[in-house]
Amino acid sequence: MPSLQPVGPGIWIADGEHVSVAGFHYPTRMALVRLTGGGLFIWSPTALSSALQAEVNALGDVHFIVAPNSLHHLFIPQWQAAYPAAKTIAAPGLAAHRKDIAFTTELGETPDAAWANDIDQAVVHGNAITTEVVFFHRASGTALFTDLLQNFRPGTFKGWRGLVAKLDRMTADEPQVLQKFRVAFTDRKAARLSIRRVLDWPVQSVLMAHGPIVEKDAAAFLKRAFSWLKV
Repeated sequence: MPSLQPVGPGIWIADGEHVSVAGFHYPTRMALVRLTGGGLFIWSPTALSSALQAEVNALGDVHFIVAPNSLHHLFIPQWQAAYPAAKTIAAPGLAAHRKDIAFTTELGETPDAAWANDIDQAVVHGNAITTEVVFFHRASGTALFTDLLQNFRPGTFKGWRGLVAKLDRMTADEPQVLQKFRVAFTDRKAARLSIRRVLDWPVQSVLMAHGPIVEKDAAAFLKRAFSWLKV
């Protein structure tokens, strides 16, 4: 089975290996966008196997390797080694945390001219855990969330971890902003302004690193997901 799976025109995903954080095993997922101006945009890269690399190479040249928040950076060095000519773009604050990684630049409020025709972006401010940049792939109508939205099947975590996951909204009926992230939004005004930009996009599907792809009534789903913020 191929590593890369198409999820819309010009966009693919690949599900990678699990990573362990405080004893919780998280699945990983990356996305790849083929830019109309040429080159590939890699979002939240997973571990780079030889099979995945071959599939990526078949689609084009990697121009951008993007860490969309300050928590998703583990596999960046693998991709840099494989694609030394690519530019590595950091979420706000990540470069100070990973000084061992040579980043080309930092994501800002507006998309880089190289991908602006294909991808919009919004920096979500006000969170003490991480500053996440949410992306919007125009051709497919896909919003890309890294950690702000998550969802796991009930029973994914066992014992006390299962209880923690339930209390943290990880195993809710649909993807949620987890409780720890809600509490960490210490600047609600800044957060609301950021999320309003996201809600203004004509979203047709919501893709997340840790959860199912939401395709049915995606815009309405996003409004529910952030209704607690009183946007």
